[in-house]
Amino acid sequence: MNYSSNWALRLLTIFLIIGAFNITNAQNLKGVVTDTSGALLENVGIFNQTSGQHSHTNLSGLFSLPSSQINDSIYFSNLGYKTFVLVVNQNHLSEGVEVILEESSINLDQVVVVSKVDAMSRIVNVDIQNDPVKSSQEILRKVPGLLIGQHAGGGKAEQIFLRGFDIDHGTDVAISVDGMPVNMVSHAHGQGYADLHFVIPETIDNINFGKGPYYADKGDFNTAGFVDLNLKKSIDKSMLSYEAGQFNTNRFVGLFNILESSKSDAYIASELYLTDGPFDSPQNFNRINILGRYHYKDIGKEELTLTASHFQSKWDASGQVPQRAIDQNIIGRFGAIDDTEGGQTSRSNLMLNHTKFLGEEQFLKTRAFVSKYDFELFSNFTFFLEDPVNGDQIRQYEDRTIMGAETVFEQINIVVGENDTFKYSGGIGFRNDNVDDVTLEHTLNRKTVLEQYAFGDVDETNVYGFVNGEYKTGNWTFNPSVRVDYFNFDYENKLSNLYDNKSESKAIISPKLNTLYALNRNWQLFLKTGMGFHSNDARVVTANEGRDVLPKAYGVDFGTIIKPVDKLVLNATLWGLFLDQEFVYVGDAGIVEPSGKTRRVGVELGGRYQLSDWLYLYSDVNYTYARSTEEPDGEDYIPLAPDFTAVGGLSITDLGNFSGNLNYRYLGDRAANEDNSIVAEGYFVTDLNLNYSIKNWTVGIIVENLFDTEWNETQFATESRLFNETASVEEIHFTPGTPFYLRGKVSVRF
Repeated sequence: MNYSSNWALRLLTIFLIIGAFNITNAQNLKGVVTDTSGALLENVGIFNQTSGQHSHTNLSGLFSLPSSQINDSIYFSNLGYKTFVLVVNQNHLSEGVEVILEESSINLDQVVVVSKVDAMSRIVNVDIQNDPVKSSQEILRKVPGLLIGQHAGGGKAEQIFLRGFDIDHGTDVAISVDGMPVNMVSHAHGQGYADLHFVIPETIDNINFGKGPYYADKGDFNTAGFVDLNLKKSIDKSMLSYEAGQFNTNRFVGLFNILESSKSDAYIASELYLTDGPFDSPQNFNRINILGRYHYKDIGKEELTLTASHFQSKWDASGQVPQRAIDQNIIGRFGAIDDTEGGQTSRSNLMLNHTKFLGEEQFLKTRAFVSKYDFELFSNFTFFLEDPVNGDQIRQYEDRTIMGAETVFEQINIVVGENDTFKYSGGIGFRNDNVDDVTLEHTLNRKTVLEQYAFGDVDETNVYGFVNGEYKTGNWTFNPSVRVDYFNFDYENKLSNLYDNKSESKAIISPKLNTLYALNRNWQLFLKTGMGFHSNDARVVTANEGRDVLPKAYGVDFGTIIKPVDKLVLNATLWGLFLDQEFVYVGDAGIVEPSGKTRRVGVELGGRYQLSDWLYLYSDVNYTYARSTEEPDGEDYIPLAPDFTAVGGLSITDLGNFSGNLNYRYLGDRAANEDNSIVAEGYFVTDLNLNYSIKNWTVGIIVENLFDTEWNETQFATESRLFNETASVEEIHFTPGTPFYLRGKVSVRF
């Protein structure tokens, strides 16, 4: 009996020693990650192959990884660097570790699929680095499933399609540049108008995006998703580039380093773009961009970025043309019914982004911005429908000042118990739009004002706050958050003989919950749920006495990202999105009208394959079923909502001195009106670019629409009347897509 008891006691003692040993040795592994030059690296992915714990380096290149033990294998991964594997020893746990990553060409080997809400953004940045954007239009196309179209000359913001939305110019996707909003509330042309032409493509560092209303730091217009462009804080070398091609196209770009020191960098960038386009009436398009950026970083203390930019553009346009005018040989595909359309616009921005390090794992992030913006657009959608003598040309104009600020406190790596971690952030901010002389009027030849339809001043303010948490336990990540927004809408009608000023206000609460499960470092499952909203135009809000001010959106995503082998990443998502109110832009009146509740459900599939070090393939396919919920079957189509889209291509990098890309995009046929009696035709278009580099010189060719496909870029079901018609006709009106378009390019870095 005593013998058995002694052995039981010995076994118990052994188990206690083992348990104590595990508890003692399950520690936080801390350290710093740099490149070979000693520069600190942010957002390096860190994964413990043994325990499944994962983390990322912070703004100072520092990291903390809980539940680390001797002999654990820790993976350090970052785009553009070789993956490093660290086997933990006692010195690492007691003294910390310094990891040095070596640079290498960008490929999928460097991607680790862990529980990050924005995991797809990180993966798509491989696409961006392998295939840098070559024009302003290509910036948004980098988001999987997002397509765009131009329909009034190169200076107007593009029409956007995403997740079964014809978003017009931005009503249901929130777009920003380094945190500064691009969407314009209560815009003269359309709610949410988002013009990205003030961004010089060569200054883009990466794109952060998310689909659905699941992100607490994104507010107005974040229903179908958001896109945030991040600009380069500094540049390695100065660069000069010149492009020339068909249609009298010339483009000059310059990036110049003007300051380099241990703590500070500064550069300026400029762009001049001139083209007539393929149209019978030349576009006479010109765009000028200039940007200056200063970056200061005192490691472990603070980081500051100051940005100033100015953009201006002017153009003529052929507008949308009716199919019957081409069928009757009145005009050709690239002709015009009213070639006096066009416009001009400018935007000047001043941005501040500041991070204060309150400790190794506490940060205070502040951003502020002010923009001066003006816009003038002449359009003619219906030709001679309303005025058979002078035509139906309209002028839309505004003069706007935007200002705003946001401050966010962030605490990371709070250890809960032995294995769990928690982080949170909370922020407050505001945005004010002061819009003077918002105008809609009937004009003739851009000169004579025949009638004023609307004229007034808008003052709109959005004050908001949000709290965002992230709790990791084992392989699970829970991300609850909530956002509160308050809006005040003020509109003064200056057409009234008396003082006519109306004001309305509204608040909304938007809760969200994202749940992620990492089966291993290369397989993620996620379930995202949340509420979002888009605001209505202040003129509509005040006219409707506060009804339909902030229509809600309810979303759910269920999906997976998996990397079955080192060189292959696959993703799949099932999603649904339900809106309390849809908005439709009425072109002939230049207003936005509500059109009821809608539902969208869809599936997204994507794949990226690193066939070799120099060859990269990718493709994304999307299907959406979009319908109005308040109309009878057969009359419930959402006009121009895309149901099937696909994009993809291949990239060649470092194949000797050669590099290049071959890309395609496909948009299927879709209903142009509510009963599908008018159909907008789909298209399949392929683009190509090839480059040859020797020393610091690069020469290349850029070909849009390689196979010279005849396609309609944007299409609308519009009722119009031509000058020789006695009755109106409703049919497809379209802007023809670019034909085969060849440009040559030469650039030098120094």
